[in-house]
Amino acid sequence: MKNFSIATRQKQNVSILDIKGELDAHTASQLENALKSLIDEQNYAIVVNCSGLDYIASAGLGVFMAYIEDVRSLGGDIKLTNMNERVYNVFDLLGFPSLYDILEDEREALESFEN
Repeated sequence: MKNFSIATRQKQNVSILDIKGELDAHTASQLENALKSLIDEQNYAIVVNCSGLDYIASAGLGVFMAYIEDVRSLGGDIKLTNMNERVYNVFDLLGFPSLYDILEDEREALESFEN
């Protein structure tokens, strides 16, 4: 079994997902379930803190793509933070920085929801 975990916490009116380990075809359903739960609970301001993310595969990227439009259509957004260089390069290679706010740290993401 792959090493992957998700912890959910709240700060102000923002839901934060702390993801750790390897996000791939075997673990993508965990991220999908976490995002679905937040949407079902009407939490549309979402920050995904990637500080513990070591690896992301196309299946993990697909989960982000599947939910961004839904969340935005409900008046929210998904912001990604704290990526290491290797993970960021995968997102960058596939054009994600033009679709998502990818921020240096969680504080920036929280502030961006206030504006």
